[in-house]
Amino acid sequence: MVMPIGDDNTGRSLAPVVNYALLAANVLVFILFQGMGANERFTYAFSTVPKEIISGKDLVTDDRQIEHPATNQVVEVPGLQPTPISVYITLLTSMFMHGGIAHLFGNMLFLWIFGDNIEDTLGHLRYLIFYLVCGLAASLAHVFSTVVFSGAGSEQMLIPSLGASGAISGVLGGYIMLHPHRRVTVILFRMITQVPAYVAIGMWFLFQLISSLGALGGGSQVGGVAYAAHIGGFIAGLALIRPFAAGRATSEYRVARR
Repeated sequence: MVMPIGDDNTGRSLAPVVNYALLAANVLVFILFQGMGANERFTYAFSTVPKEIISGKDLVTDDRQIEHPATNQVVEVPGLQPTPISVYITLLTSMFMHGGIAHLFGNMLFLWIFGDNIEDTLGHLRYLIFYLVCGLAASLAHVFSTVVFSGAGSEQMLIPSLGASGAISGVLGGYIMLHPHRRVTVILFRMITQVPAYVAIGMWFLFQLISSLGALGGGSQVGGVAYAAHIGGFIAGLALIRPFAAGRATSEYRVARR
């Protein structure tokens, strides 16, 4: 697996203030509202629950035991909590919550590396809208895949999903479209080296595709990871980045003009 740790920011002209704000928002929500993961009532109230999105109804359940689709182990799942807003808003709120410190760190690392150059290309407002739209597309992709592969009446429909990875996958999709040859510093086979963005991100996406094959037999999540959201967000980023960048020159083009 390739682990990106940095990229080439040559030619970046805008301070990535929106990217910084997104990073801060994710960290603050995890610390202040999720209580570093201890506040399960908040987490299970504002995560995206596929059955709630399909039905439009807020669901409250008791703690329950379910069989994990990948390992067949019986796991304890906290009950769903009342959502004091429309359940459809959880498609947005879930994008700013995480399941643990490792989950948060991994997502924020990718956002830190790749988000600034997309913001530089799109500008502040377009980048924010692009990020949120990709995140919404990713959440909907997860809901859709859960219905298709698990069935509308399955236990999987009651499992909440959360995390910024769907929106960040959209950022990766945009990055590989706009900056395919930009050098990305990665850890590869325990060595630090540089590869083109299309290699670093391409290998990441290939891993998502391979891992998602397990969803065909057991729902949209494997090992607690909603790969359908990653794939959906990435495809949204690929499809939307050009329209969002319309009328704006890429950083590479600005460098060439000087």
